[in-house]
This record gives sequence, C-alpha cells and structure tokens, in this order.
Amino acid sequence: MEEMENKDRKDEIFSKAVRAGKRTYFFDVKATRSNEYYITITESKRKFNNDQGTFFYEKHKLFLYKEDFEKFLNGLNDVIGFIDTGKAREEVAENITTAGEESLEDKSIDELSKKHTHVEFDDLDSEPEEPGK
Repeated sequence: MEEMENKDRKDEIFSKAVRAGKRTYFFDVKATRSNEYYITITESKRKFNNDQGTFFYEKHKLFLYKEDFEKFLNGLNDVIGFIDTGKAREEVAENITTAGEESLEDKSIDELSKKHTHVEFDDLDSEPEEPGK
C-alpha cells in the first residue's frame, strides 16, 4: 500500500487548484512509466448526502495526453471565443460551411442554437432519461 502511495506521488510532477464557486478544478501534470508527461483535469464538486447528513465530493476526471494538447487548446479557444463574441472563428466556419450556405460567422447565436440541443450544466449531474419516457 505504501509503495502505491509513493508511486502516485512520484508520478505527480506539478499541480494547480482553481476554485470556482461550488467547484474546484485540479490541473495535475503526471508522468507515464516512460516519463512522458500528461495532464489530468479533475472537477470536484461538494455535495450533501441527505440520508447520512454529511458532505461528500463528486469527482470527474479527464486525461489529456501531450499529442492532443494543441487540438484540445484550439477547441477550447474556439468555444470560449464563440461564447465571448457570439461568432465562430473564421477558419472553423470555412471548414463547416458548404457551397452556397452562409457562413457561421454571419449567423446569430439564436440561429445557431436552434440546430443544437440546449444542455444546462446542472443537467449533467442527473441520470439521462430512457428513450420513450
């Protein structure tokens, strides 16, 4: 057991915690056996168990490998840019636009949202409904 704990500590190279309201995000740099770095992003959310009258932490973890850093960062920047401006990045719009169709940049947020399912972050905590219910 102690050997496992030492291994976990050895694999953690760097860690950064970001508190955001009821959630805390942990960005951890770890190393594989071959000493390749990767990132784990953990969302930790404090919740209350009504049955036991105690708090507990619900955690969700994402593993991000070095070969995916650039694509992940580009995607993240694209969606943040869209949220900030209401428009998609030009090169993304060019890849999606088909001949004769107006570009995503020319469409408003309302027009774009009609083509996508609206999901609230709180919905992610609940179990999905079975089809037909």
